Amino acid sequence: MPTVYEAAGSADGVRRLAHAWHERVLADEVVSHAFSHGFHPDHTERLAAYWAEALGGPTTYSAEYGDETTVVRMHSGNGGPHHEMDDRAIACFDLALADAGLDRDEAVRRALHDYFAWTTTHTMERYTASADDVPDGLPLPHWGWDGPAAG
Repeated sequence: MPTVYEAAGSADGVRRLAHAWHERVLADEVVSHAFSHGFHPDHTERLAAYWAEALGGPTTYSAEYGDETTVVRMHSGNGGPHHEMDDRAIACFDLALADAGLDRDEAVRRALHDYFAWTTTHTMERYTASADDVPDGLPLPHWGWDGPAAG
């Protein structure tokens, strides 16, 4: 059985999804606030590498860009939970699945949606009070067809 990464079109599919999602969130009046301070010029490439690794693809993100602690710290210390922003980011992701042509296979669409919803509302929401609360050495979470998977 292929990994979620392979079923989503491997590097090309995940890169299309990252670009489509980034375009969607920049156009959203609520979610775009998260990018108002600016973002790395290679944000979508880094995001695609992160998602690829989490979904069973190559370990490019960990090898070249950073670790889970770095990612979680970027998303932490933002003044508490932000449920509306999370909900809208997930809605943007669902629309991006269609934009990237990844909504045609229900199993792939569902696995990707579930991964993004889970990581948005669990992984990235654990340390809302302060980025200083994020421990060193967090493992990058992996996602399989049935949810969180062993790395």
